[in-house]
Amino acid sequence: MSIKSVPDDIGSEEFANWLQSLRRDIHRHPETAFKEERTSNLVANLLESWGLVLHRGLAKTGIVATLHGKRGPGRTIGLRADMDALFIDEKNNFKHKSCQQGVMHACGHDGHTAMLLGAARLLAKNPDFKGTVQFIFQPAEESEGGGRVMIEEGLFDMFPCDAVYAVHNAPGLPTGDFAIRSGPMLAAGDTWEVEFSGSGGHGAMPHTATDPITAAGAFINTVSTIVARNVPSSEAAVLSIGHIHAGDYNSPNIIPGNVLIRGTARSFTAETRDLLEDRLHCLADHNARAFQCEAAFRFIRRYPPLVNRQDQVDIAAQAARHVAGDDRVTTDIDPIGGSEDFAFMLEEVPGAYMLIGNGPGPFVHSDTYDFNDDILLTGVRYWMALVSMELDGQTS
Repeated sequence: MSIKSVPDDIGSEEFANWLQSLRRDIHRHPETAFKEERTSNLVANLLESWGLVLHRGLAKTGIVATLHGKRGPGRTIGLRADMDALFIDEKNNFKHKSCQQGVMHACGHDGHTAMLLGAARLLAKNPDFKGTVQFIFQPAEESEGGGRVMIEEGLFDMFPCDAVYAVHNAPGLPTGDFAIRSGPMLAAGDTWEVEFSGSGGHGAMPHTATDPITAAGAFINTVSTIVARNVPSSEAAVLSIGHIHAGDYNSPNIIPGNVLIRGTARSFTAETRDLLEDRLHCLADHNARAFQCEAAFRFIRRYPPLVNRQDQVDIAAQAARHVAGDDRVTTDIDPIGGSEDFAFMLEEVPGAYMLIGNGPGPFVHSDTYDFNDDILLTGVRYWMALVSMELDGQTS
């Protein structure tokens, strides 16, 4: 089925087939952060053909489409989907496999975009609600902070919202189940690095050098004490080292002059985030001085904790129950160590971030991951129910 030929009956086989064709077309043509030009044009062309008022250009490829309800003025809510792909070489062999070598939709943003477009299509056909819906199609969620850029460029100044919502698929959660929690749901995702500097020298005469390898080794051994001895047991935090570089493979007899260590920090509160930065810096300095070296420390704050508001969680959960039933909606999941730049939007506007089960299979960011087309209609129905709950106080 052509993605330009759009059915408008959510219960029809044709609509389900159109959603699948749309999702797979996006999957086949992935684009990375701030380069989602084909995807952005596809989204914009469909939205314009349905009569929505469109604004383009926030964060380069971002789109906001406005739909006013036919029942008159009221609250305004934002519904957000992310559009970007990852630098991963896809190992799947199905027909809609990525045609861009080294780039793939390995996180389900193709599905998120398709679900929100499906809801926009149906709501545009019959905007039977009071108030306004802002459909936010965001670029660059994967590590580049496209949501933050949209805000900095005036997203909520130009399109004020009373609440904002997002959905993300969740491999491992049963297909079509929903999961959420109030308060911190996803962690702050920060990057830190330490460069230890010494004089280096000959490996046979270490007494003539100040060895940054020794300082780095002592630091590595103490990093694990930060969470264990500083973060209360009632809270959660993670510090992991992901990169170490020193010297040259071909020169094992040389003590290098520099050692670079990089890692990630995950936390759920501002206080713990500050604590991790302070303790890392302190241990870097002390271990460097202990071995007559110097330490240059950087803590790069990337994504803040994603914090759901209780009122919006209640509305989102009620919409999910309308779609899936009470026994398939969980509202008290444990906080998750991953990060999401929807957190920037939730710092500005109250809202909620919902997970929808993608079923068994590879986890996100895997080279064999694929979005489960069986949940496309479930996602559309969730968005429709949420609009009814937020703007009418009821579901149809």
